[in-house]
Amino acid sequence: MSATTDEQTTLTFRGPAEASIPPVAGLPGVHGDEAAPARVLEVERYDTADLRLAAAGVTVSVLRDDSPARWELHTPGDGDPLHLPVDPDAAPGARLPLPAGIAELVRGAARGRNVRPVGRVRTTRTEHRLLDESGARLATVVHDHVTLSTLGRSTEVEAWTEVAIDAPPALRPALADRAAEAGLRRAEPCGEAELTRLLRPARPERARPSEKRAGGALVAYLAKHNDRLAAEDLRVRRGEPDSVHQLRVAARRLRSALQGHRRLLDRERTDPLVEGLRRLGQALAPARDAQVQRERVLAGLAELPDELRLGGAAAVANRYFARIESESNAAALTALDSVEYVRLREQLDELVAAPPLRKRAAKKAKKELPRHVAKQQRRFAARVEHALDPELPPERRDIAMHEARKAGKRLRYVAEVARPAVGKPAKRYAKAVKGIQQALGEHQDTVVSRGTLRSLGALAHTDGENGFAFGVLHGHDTARAAAVEAELPELWRQASRRKLRRWME
Repeated sequence: MSATTDEQTTLTFRGPAEASIPPVAGLPGVHGDEAAPARVLEVERYDTADLRLAAAGVTVSVLRDDSPARWELHTPGDGDPLHLPVDPDAAPGARLPLPAGIAELVRGAARGRNVRPVGRVRTTRTEHRLLDESGARLATVVHDHVTLSTLGRSTEVEAWTEVAIDAPPALRPALADRAAEAGLRRAEPCGEAELTRLLRPARPERARPSEKRAGGALVAYLAKHNDRLAAEDLRVRRGEPDSVHQLRVAARRLRSALQGHRRLLDRERTDPLVEGLRRLGQALAPARDAQVQRERVLAGLAELPDELRLGGAAAVANRYFARIESESNAAALTALDSVEYVRLREQLDELVAAPPLRKRAAKKAKKELPRHVAKQQRRFAARVEHALDPELPPERRDIAMHEARKAGKRLRYVAEVARPAVGKPAKRYAKAVKGIQQALGEHQDTVVSRGTLRSLGALAHTDGENGFAFGVLHGHDTARAAAVEAELPELWRQASRRKLRRWME
């Protein structure tokens, strides 16, 4: 209950723990004071001993008030929090185990540590109704005695009084004066906010290198996408749309930045991270591929004329993908719950907090980073030119296209590191590379899709359905792959123009 504008009628005050309700005797228009029975409200915060949930922007609480006791989970970017009931058979005041639904969601942030009570806010509330001469409510004064305590290795206890006054404008000045006489001063309610402040993990004071230097620009990029990785971990565990894809993208950006800037960092520290990020991407790939292929196949079926969409093709596809997605999503969550993943996250945090920069990292970002982009550009060019070789056997062209696509992604992400220092030239170049990379991605989608469509056609036949529609889509994807291959030389010519690459020289 707080107010900040003249239209609002609630004033809030704070004072020492022993402060009582402001005296109301003799106030104009007040003829009675009716007190309701005292109530106890409690918020108990759960976290790891080293406050890893708080560091990740996650809060887990048990709420006890007039409603049945319940768990509450807030995660970054949430709308409404998640609520789950507390086991009604739990002993009062007992330490509660996290419900499975919350434990699964916070596992990535907890990093294998035990989650237990770390703080509590207990409020003893008494509500007074001020009555006019007819006995109707004229105003309400809520008196809260607040006790805050941290739990665990470090214990801190605070206590104070808060008073909220809901009164008509004519009565507010007199009540404010009475509150001041009782030793209360205007303030916002702060029980949970104060607990959050006390449970905020201490961050070591480390000077981050200047982003005008190559190492500083790289560390800023790594820190940004390490935070993105943590955010998408929570979204994957919540089953949110596109979360697996975004988690893979964050991992790929981190890996590409580490691979493309090896000369700036101690490779004894970074090479294991590159390998760990690669394995993470591989573990997430089936879930993402299944999602992409389902959307592609169902969209293709929907676009077919009725005379070509024979039998229950969509039902066959949905059954096929439901099984694959269920298995691949379970495998992705298993990877996120693994010891290897926990260690990877810790190593990434350590890398950002104390980057193992080499001497070269002290060079100016605007001078040094373009050299790293140029190296990746040469690598990408070699792979594209190999894929466009007219002498390349057809059975090897798909593989060559895929290798070029992966090299293009790394180039784009390495160029992103340089963009803040270089500005528009790097942005224009990244946009040009994105065009050819998207074409290569479309080609790879047709390669995967054609294999999936063959499987769907065989499944339809086994189920007694007509698989003709899948054959039609296979023909469409074959034609699309050929069209992309025909477009690539011109796309490459546009993307490799020297004026786009001059900033790298």
